[in-house]
Amino acid sequence: MTGERKTLLGTVGLVIFMGAMAWASVPFYDWFCRVTGFGGVTDVADAGSDVILDQTIKIRFDASVDREMPWEFKPAQREMELRIGETGLAFYEAHNPTDHPIAGTASYNVTPYEAGGFFTKIDCFCFEQQVLQPGETAQMPVTFFVDPEIVTDRDAKRVHTITLGYTFYETELPSDIAANLSRDALTQAPSAAIETN
Repeated sequence: MTGERKTLLGTVGLVIFMGAMAWASVPFYDWFCRVTGFGGVTDVADAGSDVILDQTIKIRFDASVDREMPWEFKPAQREMELRIGETGLAFYEAHNPTDHPIAGTASYNVTPYEAGGFFTKIDCFCFEQQVLQPGETAQMPVTFFVDPEIVTDRDAKRVHTITLGYTFYETELPSDIAANLSRDALTQAPSAAIETN
């Protein structure tokens, strides 16, 4: 094998490896954060807290989309103040300005990171893939509370404001929706050809 061929194969291999790593980075990061708690990953509960303190905490809401995601996405409220342990309900608004359905999944984080383990979600749009039809706008709820144990944690007890942030990434459409789109495209193609003649 010549030196040029080795260089070419090495370069192609590197490009393939980099592409695979870029493709796997979002699910890997999400898994890594859930396992290690890095990035302020939250806890999940079936119901609200039994203990509600008099002490309050401010919750701020942030939203962004991946550069490949054409949706418009924003929090319906910028912040709220809750008693620690009190159940909160916040909404995010997503809009699909395109002419075709788009599926998306939201990743989330909580800052400061030391508060992540005390921010507990009861229900969240981020637990499932979301699909918006062309021109559709949806209100997406998240129900949560801040665990009262936060006031006894050495680092987290100094936290007075928590920011909950979501980033939406485009994902593949569910197979039933994709199949319907393919079927619609096939049935419309012949009629479009007839109309042009």
